[in-house]
Amino acid sequence: MSASASPVEARPVLLIVEDDLGLQRQLRWAYEGYEIVVASDRVTAIEAIRAHEPAVVTLDLGLPPDPDGVAEGFATLREILALKPDTKVIIASGHGARESALLAIAEGAWDFYAKPIDIDVLGMIVARAFHVHRLEAENRRLAARVAASGTGFGGVIAASPEMALVTRTLERVAPANVAVMLLGASGTGKEVLARGVHDASPRARGRFVAINCAAIPETLLESELFGHEKGAFTGAIKTTEGKIEQAAGGTLFLDEIGDVPLTLQVKLLRFLQERVIERVGGRKAIPVDTRIVCATHQDVDAMVAAGRFREDLYYRLAEIVVRIPSLAERSGDAALLARHFLPKYAKTMNAGVTGLAPDARAAIDGWSWPGNVRELENRIKRAVIMADGKLITAADLDLGGTADTADGLNLRAAREVADRKAIRRALSRAGGNISSASRLLGISRPTLYDLLKSYDLHA
Repeated sequence: MSASASPVEARPVLLIVEDDLGLQRQLRWAYEGYEIVVASDRVTAIEAIRAHEPAVVTLDLGLPPDPDGVAEGFATLREILALKPDTKVIIASGHGARESALLAIAEGAWDFYAKPIDIDVLGMIVARAFHVHRLEAENRRLAARVAASGTGFGGVIAASPEMALVTRTLERVAPANVAVMLLGASGTGKEVLARGVHDASPRARGRFVAINCAAIPETLLESELFGHEKGAFTGAIKTTEGKIEQAAGGTLFLDEIGDVPLTLQVKLLRFLQERVIERVGGRKAIPVDTRIVCATHQDVDAMVAAGRFREDLYYRLAEIVVRIPSLAERSGDAALLARHFLPKYAKTMNAGVTGLAPDARAAIDGWSWPGNVRELENRIKRAVIMADGKLITAADLDLGGTADTADGLNLRAAREVADRKAIRRALSRAGGNISSASRLLGISRPTLYDLLKSYDLHA
């Protein structure tokens, strides 16, 4: 194929990094449909990356000035991925150099081929690389479109079946004028989901008002919720509406409802029963139409049994109860959220950071995330600041050893759970591409298809 073909055809660019002139000629003319660019050393290869931005690169590890070693080839690989992390780099591996090729893949290379070259085999590898690159680019465009349009429920970033069940439930509940209680650990996104309920309800034009009941001293919480009249207490220089009144016609989100003291629970129960309030220091009953969505990380059933939470208030607040899974229970969502947070903070804090290194992706998948989504966001924010290069590493994330998990005694069930989790993570990291996911899992595509069918999973 001629490298001077008309650019009107908009052929994909294939960069060949090879110092052997004979192989250069052989590869240059071997493939039709690609715009071929050839480089013979690291400097010209990086120049070509900057000038042409090829989607796929074939790279011989033995480059001058070290043609008999691999140091220059690895240095070239690192520079290519630092400049363009999405580039598919295919490593050339001579006899006896398979270990180097596998090490290159561990550092981010996409695939390898063995010398002497079989043009047909290499052609299939190259074609597959272009295909995966196109799919990944389309996946990123769609993800960006969803993020920009906010079409996900409440702007929730998730692909796991666990969160899909939660959002489907809340989508059905949102239009109904019922109280909703969200139960989940700290950092799982309860306020985001509460806002989603408000936005998907007929009250969306009204105000969404949030208050953290645990963050306000008990002596001030009543005034914050119900408001106060002028002169009700020292410092009350004017009549002030409380959060319940401010949310009239809209939604009031009571975060950490379990921290409301018993004395105030009685007054809150009266509002829920009669839909009227009295401000602190007031005598007038004020009707208020406010929907309540509440949340807590505490075991409310245990609090009711212990007498620390009124049972009648619980049933008023918990007309619909939705449990929010922890991030560790959301298969594949950690990687998805990391890719969402990274450009957000890179734009404002370190524009040079463009992606995650393989060891960072592995660390994210392996961590138990006790602080859930909030912890993940903070880790990515920190890593963007600390990163020295284009890619965030595991060291930048500052993640320690993975938390232990208890194994089930039923071996078949435990294996199925592990298989499902690994498959979902691989599909998430591969953007739903079966070929890429099967390589990450170390199995063939037919085997992965069989597992997907067996476990009723979908790419």
